Amino acid sequence: MTGLVFSSVVFAAVLHASWNALVKTGQNKQSGMLLLTLAHGFFGLCILPFVPVPQGAAWLWLTASGLIHMFYQLFLGFAYERGDLSRVYPIARGAAPLIVLIISLGFGIDTLRGMDLLGILVLGLGIVLMAHGVFRSGEDRRLIPLALGSAAATAGYSLVDGLGARVMGDALAYVAWLLIFSAVFYTPVILALRGRSVLPRGGGQIALGLLAGFASFIAYAIVVWAMTVAPIALVTALRGSSILFAMLLGWFFFKDTMGPTKILAGLVIVAGVVLTRF
Repeated sequence: MTGLVFSSVVFAAVLHASWNALVKTGQNKQSGMLLLTLAHGFFGLCILPFVPVPQGAAWLWLTASGLIHMFYQLFLGFAYERGDLSRVYPIARGAAPLIVLIISLGFGIDTLRGMDLLGILVLGLGIVLMAHGVFRSGEDRRLIPLALGSAAATAGYSLVDGLGARVMGDALAYVAWLLIFSAVFYTPVILALRGRSVLPRGGGQIALGLLAGFASFIAYAIVVWAMTVAPIALVTALRGSSILFAMLLGWFFFKDTMGPTKILAGLVIVAGVVLTRF
């Protein structure tokens, strides 16, 4: 992984943590997720005139990813209804690299160095510590399966998008089409589950959704580009640096409790990120 790819993915991680914080801000988390998804579709439509139309197998990758993103958004929104940003986000984001690693090694998708493997395993230790803290602090334990469901979806779309973008040959075009697919799949499902209560209300909420959607769009375009030039498992692991940023945002803006176990888990996760760089 070159310095440019490394710094780009870390910047994307900052943006990713930021849009999660924006979704967590609202009273209705699924409403925030719907706004985010609609913003994705809007920005994707704005870019379509300037990017190529997918051909052949690319449509299959886009359809699969759109469906996986739908489950990711549902799980993440439900998890945020039950837990703090600084608890849910590390579990949801930290478990994904381990799943990607297992699949990458099992199917020979990419070659990883010994230090890459060590870094990803350390990330796994950090996420176990973070999940253990839920039981010790008396938090709603139902957030764990929801966050892990989000992690599984993250692993799924990371692999699908890394390979799909390579097939399509244009990361920006792939992301633009993908996020339109995601909006098409997610919107009717969440409306069926929650009804009109998730519809945006007020200009301020819509503006916040557009801001979160823009940050998310840019972040994921960077990540998908990175996965076309670097191992998918390594890029997914490096995105784990967003965990530290999310914890800081949760502490500063939402006054999340930052006990010793949570802080230790965050530091272990960051250590895993550092190991993937060397």
